[in-house]
Amino acid sequence: MLVLLTGVSCVGKTSVGSALAELLGVPFIDLDDEVERRLGAPIERLQQRFGSLEVFRDHAAKVLTKILDAPSGRRGVIALPPSGLRGAYWRVVKRYPARTVVLKDTPENILARIAFFDADSRPIEKTLTPRERLRYLDEIRQDIDYFARSYRRAELQVDISTCTMDEAAARVRDALLKATPPNRDAARHAPI
Repeated sequence: MLVLLTGVSCVGKTSVGSALAELLGVPFIDLDDEVERRLGAPIERLQQRFGSLEVFRDHAAKVLTKILDAPSGRRGVIALPPSGLRGAYWRVVKRYPARTVVLKDTPENILARIAFFDADSRPIEKTLTPRERLRYLDEIRQDIDYFARSYRRAELQVDISTCTMDEAAARVRDALLKATPPNRDAARHAPI
């Protein structure tokens, strides 16, 4: 089984994806980590190098293609970025027989998990002021709204708002096992 997992930033794609892969007995890949490894620089530096998010995503989508074209790319759980069902990523995703899953959570839960990194992808400690918390909550809500349309392309949307990461992985696994695989031709032509 090949599962492509997406959702807004800090929703838990890496944690849930890793736990899900373990439950399914398949490898786990974080696409951001693979992009950094294969392109030889941290994400923020790559975005600066390529000059625009669109060009960066074109290069990242090529990395995704290489992963999926490899014999080992036929099975596993891959954590995609929030834009994983849009643009260059979607053009890749729709060509492969993968199960697509969006993780959904409340803005408050996502804020509780928010992580900060420097330009070299190193974690940094940051304590948010009450004003910053409100600003980040607003940005999370905007991201949820912004990506909602493209997330309708996914086979499944799984609400993990009441779960630990391990419970969320089990919930995704159970949803995958219950779901009938989608009609990939219909998904290929879904407009956005």
